[in-house]
Amino acid sequence: MNIKKAEFVISNTDPAKCPQDGRPEYAFIGRSNVGKSSLINMLTGRKGLAMTSSTPGKTQLINHFLINDEWYLVDLPGYGYAQRGKKGREKIQVIIDAYLDRREALTCLFLLLDCRHEPQKIDLEFINRLGGSGIPFAVVFTKTDKISQSKLTENIAKYKARLMETWEELPPVFSSSSERKTGKEDILNYIEEINHLILNRIPAK
Repeated sequence: MNIKKAEFVISNTDPAKCPQDGRPEYAFIGRSNVGKSSLINMLTGRKGLAMTSSTPGKTQLINHFLINDEWYLVDLPGYGYAQRGKKGREKIQVIIDAYLDRREALTCLFLLLDCRHEPQKIDLEFINRLGGSGIPFAVVFTKTDKISQSKLTENIAKYKARLMETWEELPPVFSSSSERKTGKEDILNYIEEINHLILNRIPAK
């Protein structure tokens, strides 16, 4: 997929105020400081499309970007940022849950995981929450330039092993590096494949 156009549409905290034109939505989420904004900017080829910051937890709204006038890329707030405090985390979680549970246009959620870390409880709990709600999702391991290929393979294998303890089938898994611009083609091609299925009303296998 070649992204020729990417434009900001709206930010809000209420899914009911999100676009209602029926276009498919592909949302991106992860723990704070996982590199979400950098990945979005890399995927779209727009350096300043999503706000990046050295301070974690900057995204606190549901942000919609219209891509090629065909589908929405949705930037969701990060979860589990300890420095927000309990009330702050609960407020963000309400926004996330409302979007996940009420957006019929949500076609696939891309869950970002920092490849440098072994399976984290908070991420595994979030994955199980998605499974319990029947939300289609894919996993994207970020910051792959920060570790060796052997360590990356080892950490991804550990995640898959943990998931297989409770899952019969694993979600699609991608690896990316915003610094090296890797993973872009695989992720965008996956989105394009799903859009093609939707357009032609072919049931996904």
